[in-house]
Amino acid sequence: MLLVLVCFYGNAQNEDRYTILLSGASFAEPNNKWFEMGCRALEAVPVNRAVSSESIANTANRMVEGTLYSSEELDEIDVFVIMQVHDKDVFHSDHLKENYKDYALPFDASDYAACYDYVIKRYISECYNLKFNPMSKYYNSPYGKPASIVLCTHWNDSRPMFNSTIRMLAEKWGLPVVEFDKYIGFSKRQKHPVTGEQFSRIFTGGDTQVAYGEVYGWHPLHGEKSYIQQRMAAIFADTMRRILLPKEFISE
Repeated sequence: MLLVLVCFYGNAQNEDRYTILLSGASFAEPNNKWFEMGCRALEAVPVNRAVSSESIANTANRMVEGTLYSSEELDEIDVFVIMQVHDKDVFHSDHLKENYKDYALPFDASDYAACYDYVIKRYISECYNLKFNPMSKYYNSPYGKPASIVLCTHWNDSRPMFNSTIRMLAEKWGLPVVEFDKYIGFSKRQKHPVTGEQFSRIFTGGDTQVAYGEVYGWHPLHGEKSYIQQRMAAIFADTMRRILLPKEFISE
């Protein structure tokens, strides 16, 4: 009896909280902690499906396989956050399809823009089609489930190709962007006045990457005590607060 009451109480609490799904790779996987800390600040339920070394092609293929989220989870997800931040062009492509069902499957990593296009179109379509699902709480609603998608930049401004084209993609679809690169607190345009190196390097514990002829910090230190994880959590939570209403104002 006690277990049943605890489960009921937990479910009732979650109904009053946003549920946020995250897809990404090494900069987003659970050991980082920015997403989990940000959701805690928002009093939201985090669903972190980021996997190190995956790309947006993997996200698309997981949607095809039905392993990114279940049909039951789709009903509960309020926001889908995408942080697949390899330094690729995610906007320009000669191979975009009007209908996402026309893409050849499975995807490989040869066309990041096409993969992003598939993921966005499929998620919007699946949310809308919940209006036809008798098992969904959005059944018979006039517009199905509103599809809320949020894109992210790289954690700093050392990936100009990705950061610029993800903003172009967001403008195309009218999507919010978590601008980590804009608010992280330093820029690749200025070297650290003490080390003489890129600022990002002091936050990565010696993990570096060469890009555009410069040595940058690659993966920021993990954990809730990491400054960068804390900073990213704050930037993420601030962005989400600007686009989410308190749950009590939302009617289905």
